[in-house]
Amino acid sequence: MTIQLLPDHLVNQIAAGEVVERPASVVKELVENSLDAGARRILVQIEKGGSRLCRVRDDGVGIAADELAVALTRHATSKIASLEDLRTVATLGFRGEALPSIAAVARLTLTSQVAGERSGWTVSSSGGSTSGPRPAAHPQGTTVEVRDLFYNTPARRSFLRKPVTETRHIDRALLRMALSRYSTGVRYEKDGRLSYDLPSAQSREQEEERIAKLLGPQFIEHALYFEEQRQGIHLRGWLARPKYSRSQGDMQHLFLNGRGIFDSTVAHAVRQAYADVMFHGRHPAWLLYLEMDPALVDVNAHPAKLEVRFREGRKVHDVVRRTLEAVLAGTRPGQATGEDATEDGPGVAGFGGPAERPGGGPGGAGALATLLGASPLPLGPGPAHAPVREPRPGESEGEMPPLGYALAQLAGIYILAENSEGLIIVDAHAAHERVVYERMKAQLDDQGLGSQLL
Repeated sequence: MTIQLLPDHLVNQIAAGEVVERPASVVKELVENSLDAGARRILVQIEKGGSRLCRVRDDGVGIAADELAVALTRHATSKIASLEDLRTVATLGFRGEALPSIAAVARLTLTSQVAGERSGWTVSSSGGSTSGPRPAAHPQGTTVEVRDLFYNTPARRSFLRKPVTETRHIDRALLRMALSRYSTGVRYEKDGRLSYDLPSAQSREQEEERIAKLLGPQFIEHALYFEEQRQGIHLRGWLARPKYSRSQGDMQHLFLNGRGIFDSTVAHAVRQAYADVMFHGRHPAWLLYLEMDPALVDVNAHPAKLEVRFREGRKVHDVVRRTLEAVLAGTRPGQATGEDATEDGPGVAGFGGPAERPGGGPGGAGALATLLGASPLPLGPGPAHAPVREPRPGESEGEMPPLGYALAQLAGIYILAENSEGLIIVDAHAAHERVVYERMKAQLDDQGLGSQLL
């Protein structure tokens, strides 16, 4: 086969494969453009999970009439003009790929008006073919309307999930956008019904009101706010106390210079900061905002700009870990109280933590009490202590439980027990796991291990 240049419409569809994965990608790119345009108010409307319609309207600076068609051309952008601009880019978008990529796989209408103009202007594009501009009634700002996503690529359209699933992806993408810029109001409508209308937040109290609407009031009730400046890095955010933990890391949000990202370096630093106060198998909930010199970060490392590279990754890791450790100092582990909190968890009757279930069922306090011979000992908030336990009448050494008798609980994690050989420190969570494991082994040997439908 001979080597030849690909036609523009095919190039655009190939590029769209990297930028437009699903309707949530469209919403993300359009909202980022609105934020870069200085929008103070953004309206997002979707229909049928975004496959039928994604509309984003803002009150930003707008696009001039003679630039509308150019905006739908690949690599046309107002964000950068030189290599130095790319090294220090601070805007959310900068490649000039989003609009032409979307227009290549959908029916797109772009309408805008800049300040001082008498009317707005609109252009339309279908499968990469552009017409216009034409005069149109529109206030200052821009509206992008995307209809029939993947209408000309049936194979890609067949990979879209059900509307309810695609809507959930849009919900999450828009949630991260709403958490990234508190100064911008966001109104979100799904199939003609209002999902939420978030006003602009200008104070910390208003920011926390927005967080409570998006993440739930329990998060804010259990969160510790902090703000710190260290080694040229400004950190602020909310860390949930260990008592508010999750079974999965679905409530962990990281933002760098106003951009929502996923970064293993920072995530590892947060895990280390929580290591001494979080039970094994639980995940903390947190919102973390980093501000630093854009020249020290490469944001052009991922097609969707979801991952970045730090020039001084070790420094960032240490600053985040030490700052968060200082914030969490003095917090104590406790029973999970998040939305997914269950009754399962380490604990002994009378020692704090989860209360014993009636009958001491699997995973409850009764199982550990069998090993520890626990007796109710009220513990106050002060240092762990307990009176020496006197042997029961007629009690012999042979009747002592395997791990002795529980005396006190330390730091909400460890149980101090006593047997004939001295003191024993028990990791309550590990002991609980072993009890459940041994019970399941015994049931399996007896062919009595049941199953549960999920």
